[in-house]
Amino acid sequence: MSQNSTAPIGFAKPRRSSTEQLAVTVAERLKRLIGRKGGSFERLAELSGIDPDELLRIERGAETPKIGHLWRIANALGVPFGSLVASKERQGVLVIRKNEAQAIGSADGAFLSRPLFPYDSQRPVEFYHVVLAPSHIERAEAHAPGTKENLVVAKGLIEIVVGREPPVQLDEGDAIDFLADVPHSYRNLGTAPAALYLVMSYEAPAEGVCS
Repeated sequence: MSQNSTAPIGFAKPRRSSTEQLAVTVAERLKRLIGRKGGSFERLAELSGIDPDELLRIERGAETPKIGHLWRIANALGVPFGSLVASKERQGVLVIRKNEAQAIGSADGAFLSRPLFPYDSQRPVEFYHVVLAPSHIERAEAHAPGTKENLVVAKGLIEIVVGREPPVQLDEGDAIDFLADVPHSYRNLGTAPAALYLVMSYEAPAEGVCS
């Protein structure tokens, strides 16, 4: 999911406390994943293409990463996106209130993704509520091999481009399923915020390449 366009949108942007909590969560998970995979900070910076100083601030919890940063880090580590933003795996009943949303956004705030199904390493599936600002184009880099996306449009008119395939327009209620291991994009064709529900599924737990 990262790039382009207009004004902040959507379900309320994360409060400062939520933003700070996300920064802390990512920092903790990042340190743990690097250690578990026997990698190094320097190698991660090289593979992800993130400026080392910026990556260091993320690792320390001093900077809240944008969604583009998180995808680059996840791809470099060879882990599901959700493993970077989940504070811990949970059991039993979990209720996620909409006013407690911990949304992850693009740098300009025109693309917001709210996790609805916390990461569980035993079930490599993730579920998100996504909001795009009017006319915004969100360009995503290729995800790990075998990664699939299934999405349904809840509001608005969306254009999806997958790799070199021709653009597909989706209206409210339309759904699409595709392999997301190629560059792809989401574009809001309307003049109001658009919303969709996105399911990410992974072929198998990936072996990290950050070594």
